[in-house]
Parts: sequence; structure tokens; C-alpha cells
Amino acid sequence: MTKIKICGMRRAEDILYVNRFRPDYVGFILSDGFKRSISSDVFCELLSYLDRGIGRVGVFVNEPTENILKYYADKLDVIQLHGDEDESDISILRRNCSCEIWKAVRARSPGDIEKANALDCDKLLIDSYVKGLVGGTGKAADLRIIENAHITKNFLLAGGLNSENVTAAINRIRPWGVDLSGSVETHGFKDGNKIRKIIDTIRGGTDNG
Repeated sequence: MTKIKICGMRRAEDILYVNRFRPDYVGFILSDGFKRSISSDVFCELLSYLDRGIGRVGVFVNEPTENILKYYADKLDVIQLHGDEDESDISILRRNCSCEIWKAVRARSPGDIEKANALDCDKLLIDSYVKGLVGGTGKAADLRIIENAHITKNFLLAGGLNSENVTAAINRIRPWGVDLSGSVETHGFKDGNKIRKIIDTIRGGTDNG
């Protein structure tokens, strides 16, 4: 069954939605400077509401590894690296915490994906490529690029997925999981009805055989 991650948790209402509709993972943007970034205090408060059966993913963009380890690692199941992090950063995290490590890569070319695939991470998150932006663009990834890459790791597909296109994307490239954010929002905030609809679509309409 395709795993589902809802990213960009910011409010208590967001947590109530996911507790009800049960994605496999939720993501918290824990580096500063992004529209869905939250402080460590807000993060800790939201965690206190989150059902423990839902995986906790911290999303970091070029964050010093010492900050991740000091403030966040013991509260997370997964560390998602969404910037220019390299093998040395992953190695430090690997030695000092028990979290899974996911590395995001923007699908500009098959070679970019294969370079990320060679890192010592547990899974990849393959996002769309938009020059100068690291994610959250709402643009769909070019599935042809992903199909032409040699990928040996499990990966999540991100970028522009919604209830109208997600089934076809899953059935075409068979990702281990999907990452959703803007498509389950209304006026910039998570929308419970959209979360329910896309989770129902993924779990009821895709060919997971």
C-alpha cells in the first residue's frame, strides 16, 4: 500500500485532521524562512496532540547537523534533508541518532536522482525542479525523468499531486509513498475535507497489487 505523508503541519487543527484521517507520516518544516516553517516551541506543542501511530518527519534545509541533533532528533522518526546536504552530513546524523534519513532531490535530470540514490540515506523524496526553489512549489515532477533514472531505494513522489492526478502518478511510477502539502490546503491552510478526499482516493483507487 502506498504510504502517505502530509507535510507542513502548523496548527492544532492540522493535527486533529491527520489524527482523524490517518496518513502514515506528517511533516514539520523546522528550518526558518519558509511559508510553512514553525518554531521549536510550536513543534513541541503540536507533537503533544499527534497520535503516536503517525510517523513524525522533521524537514530541514541546510540546517546545521548539531541543531538537528540537539533540538529535534529525539522527537522524530524521520529526518528529511531538503537542501544541499551531502554524505558527511548524513554520516554525522547516522552516527548520532536512530532516525531514518530521507534525502530530497529535485528531478532536474536522471543523473541528479541517481547521485542522491548513491547517498547513505534510507529513502529518497523526489520533488519537482524549479530553479531557485527547494520545494513547496505546487509544480508536478516530470515523471519521464524519474522513469529514466536508475533508482534502487524506496522513494516518495512529491510536487503538485492532487486528488485528480495522484492515482495515475502512483500507478505509473510505483513510488513507495507520496508527499502532499499545498493540494490539501485552502487559502494557505490545511483543509480537512481535502485531506480526507485525497487519502480516500489513494487508498481506494490505486492499483497496489
